Amino acid sequence: MQQSVTLSSSNMELSELWTVAKKDISLLVLLGCANFMPIAARHLLGKKFATPVDMGKYWIDGRPLLGPHKTWRGLAASIAGTTILAPLLGVEALNGTLLALWSMGGDLLASFLKRRMNRPSGAKATGLDQVVESAMPLIIMKKRLGLAWFDVFVLVATFSLLEIWLSPILYRLKIRRRPY
Repeated sequence: MQQSVTLSSSNMELSELWTVAKKDISLLVLLGCANFMPIAARHLLGKKFATPVDMGKYWIDGRPLLGPHKTWRGLAASIAGTTILAPLLGVEALNGTLLALWSMGGDLLASFLKRRMNRPSGAKATGLDQVVESAMPLIIMKKRLGLAWFDVFVLVATFSLLEIWLSPILYRLKIRRRPY
C-alpha cells in the first residue's frame, strides 16, 4: 500500500513538472517567434512596408533614435505571428500579443541604448540584445503568466543562450544578416 502511494505521489510530481516544462517551452517558442517574425517579414517582403519606427529621426546626441532596421513591418509581423501561434501552444492569444509587444519594446529599447553607445544599426551587443527583449516581457507579464522569479531567470538565460547559439546557424543559412 505504501509503495502505491509513493508511486502515485511521484507521478503527480512528474505531471506537475511536465506542466511547468510545457509552459516554459511554449513561452520560449513564443519569444523566439516574436523575435524571428521581423526577420521572416524582411525575407518575404523585401523593402515593402519597411518604414523605420523612428521615421529617420535623430536623438539630441545627433545619433539615430533607433535606426533603419527597426520597422513597422517587423513590429506588425511579430505581433501577428506571435498572436496566431499562442493558441496553438495552449497560450491565450492576448498573452501572445502582449508578449510580442513587450518583447519588441525591449528590442527597441536595446536599439535605443546601442545607438547611445555609438554602435551602428545592426551592431552586436551580446547580452543586451538577448536579455532586454526576453526579460522585459517576462518581468512585466510575470503575474499574468503565473511565473516565479526563478522561472523568469531560467527563461531569460535559456532564451539568451539559444539565440546566441542559433544566430551563427541562421547566418550560414542566409536568414540573418550577421553571424551573432
